[in-house]
Amino acid sequence: MGWDPLPNGHGKGLALYLSLRDRPGGATPHDARTTASRVSSVVVTLGIVSMLTDMSSESVVAVLPLYVTATLGLSTIAYGFIDGLMQGASALVRILGGWAADRLDRPKWVAFFGYGVSALTRGALLFAAGFGAITALVTFDRIGKGFRTAPRDAIITASSNRQFLGRSFGVHRTLDTVGAALGPLMAFVVLWEIPNGYSTVFVASFACALLGLAALGLLVPDVRPRAKLGGPKVERVPIRWRHVLGGPARPILIAAAVLGLLTVGDGFIYLALQSRDGFATRWFPLLYVGTNIGYLGLAIPVGRLADRVGRAKVLVIGHLGLVAAYAVAAMHSGGTRSTLLCLLLMGTFYAATDGVLAAIAGRVSSDESRASTIAAAQTVTAVARMIASSAFGLLWYTIGRSSALDVVALALVVAVPACYLLTRRLDRDVAADDAAAVEANSK
Repeated sequence: MGWDPLPNGHGKGLALYLSLRDRPGGATPHDARTTASRVSSVVVTLGIVSMLTDMSSESVVAVLPLYVTATLGLSTIAYGFIDGLMQGASALVRILGGWAADRLDRPKWVAFFGYGVSALTRGALLFAAGFGAITALVTFDRIGKGFRTAPRDAIITASSNRQFLGRSFGVHRTLDTVGAALGPLMAFVVLWEIPNGYSTVFVASFACALLGLAALGLLVPDVRPRAKLGGPKVERVPIRWRHVLGGPARPILIAAAVLGLLTVGDGFIYLALQSRDGFATRWFPLLYVGTNIGYLGLAIPVGRLADRVGRAKVLVIGHLGLVAAYAVAAMHSGGTRSTLLCLLLMGTFYAATDGVLAAIAGRVSSDESRASTIAAAQTVTAVARMIASSAFGLLWYTIGRSSALDVVALALVVAVPACYLLTRRLDRDVAADDAAAVEANSK
C-alpha cells in the first residue's frame, strides 16, 4: 500500500531514524522500534487544534438540549430534528471533503476551509434569533465539520507508524476530548455566574474557534501523501468509488451503518437522566463533562488495546458500553452513582469507537484514496446516526423515555454479535500485512 514505516519528515521521528541509520552500525532494532512507537508532532499539533475547536463547539452543544426544550419550549420531536442535523448534516460533505483532499493532495487546506466555516457560525450565533436561524447555523457548522474531519484524519494516518495508528488516534482524541470537557465546563461557569447568559457563551465559543483556526494555519504542515511518495503533484488522480466502497472497507462500512442506526444522540440520554434524577438546569452541561472525562481517561489505553487485539474487534464490542448506558438511563429512578456510571459507560463507548473507526478505514485504504475511505466510513456513521436521532425523538414521544431506550438497547444487543462476525477477518488481514511489513523492514 505504500505505507511509510516511520512518522513522516514533518515530525522528529524520521530525522532521528535517519541519523541512527547513518551512524556506524546503523540503527538497532531497539532504536527503530522506540522511534517508530513515538507519536508524531503533527498528531500532537492537530490534537491541540481539535482541543480548541471542541472547546468552541461543545460549549454550544452542552446548552442546546435545554435551550430548545426549556427556553424555546419545543418538544422532543423538534430536538430530535435538530440533533439529527447535528449528527448527519455533515454526511454528504464528508465525502466531498475526503474526495477534495485526495484529488488536490492538499488535506491541510481542505481541513482549514472546514474549520473556518465552523468558526464563522460561532460568531453568527450572536445575531441568531429563533428556531429557524439556529437550525440553519447548526447545519452550516456541521457542514464545516464534514469538510475538515476526513482530511484531518488522513493527515494523522499519513504522519503515523501504521502499527501504532490506534495509539496516534488515541493521543489525538485525548487532546480533542480535553477540549470537549472544557467546553461544557466553560458554559457551566458562564451560566452559573450569568443566568441565561447564552450570548456570553457564544462569544467565548467564537474566540476558541478562532484560536484553533490560527493554530492549524500556522503550525500544521501541509502533509501531501502523493508528493511524499513521489507521485503526481499536479495531475488530479481520479478516485474510483467502487474500489473505496466495494473493497476491503466494505465490511466496516456495513457494520458502521448498522451500529449507527442504533446510536441515539447524547442529548437524549442526558435528558433522560435529567428527567429521572431532577437535575437543575444549570447543572446540565456537567453531564457532557462527565462523559468526556471518561473518554479522556480511556482514549489512549483503548487505542493501544485496539492495536494489540484488533481494531475492528474493539470497535464492535465497544458498543456494549452503549447498551449498558441505555439500560442505566432507562431506569425509573436512580441517584448520583447511577448517573456517573452512565457517563463512564458513554465515555468507554466513545473511546472504543471514535478514533478507532478512522484508524480502521485509514489502514485498509490505499494512499491515494485514504481520505475518501475515511470520509466514507464517517459519512455512513453520520447518516445512520441522523436517522437514529430523528426516529428516537418520535419513539420517545410515542412510548416514553424508558420504553424507547429499552427497545434500542435490545436491538443493539442483537446487532453487536452480527457485526463482530462480519468484521473479524479485517483484523486478521491487517495483522498479516503488518507482520510482513515488519519482516521486510528488518532486512
